[in-house]
Amino acid sequence: MLICEEDNQIAIITLNRPDKHNALSRELRDEIINCLNSLEDNKNINVVVLTGSGNSFCAGFDLSEFKTGNIEEIFEHSANYHHKVYNFSKPIIAAVNGSSMAGGMDLAAMCDIRIISSDSHFGQPQVKMGIPAAFDLISTILPETLARELCLTGRLMDAEEALSCGFANEISKPKELLRRAKELAQEISENKNVENMKAKFKKLQPNLF
Repeated sequence: MLICEEDNQIAIITLNRPDKHNALSRELRDEIINCLNSLEDNKNINVVVLTGSGNSFCAGFDLSEFKTGNIEEIFEHSANYHHKVYNFSKPIIAAVNGSSMAGGMDLAAMCDIRIISSDSHFGQPQVKMGIPAAFDLISTILPETLARELCLTGRLMDAEEALSCGFANEISKPKELLRRAKELAQEISENKNVENMKAKFKKLQPNLF
């Protein structure tokens, strides 16, 4: 479900459930935690690039779990996942390919930099099913008025809007997305004290997770 490759002090993590649009199942969330724990201890890795296989970045939490499980228990189980991604000590670049919905948008938001493909789009459509949106997280990146709109309506935001409102750092052509993310990762990796710089950033952000 998860592919992790190392390339010149950069780790490339790929969510690998293309048939499910890389939905975050319980198993996949646990694999992400384990992978980040391992990378945190790996002195040869300075930066992480996170992307999805197929035509989607991440469809959010696996809806089949909501149909068969207890919603409160699912969110309780996901607490460690959110905490690990949000507080990971090394920079994470989200290379967002295609759809990034609900928890997928949240995952991109928890990363430090977002390079997105021109065909990507974002949203919190789970609110239409009565599942709460991650307003506290989204509003740390988007203007509050826009964050409220997206989290209340569930409407989608395309790549151009994501760039113009500051959610995305830049737009890339789909075929060039991963290459551009690696270039940026390499640039960051060459800086000294990368982990210390990110630690200072975190002190300025709300302790959401």
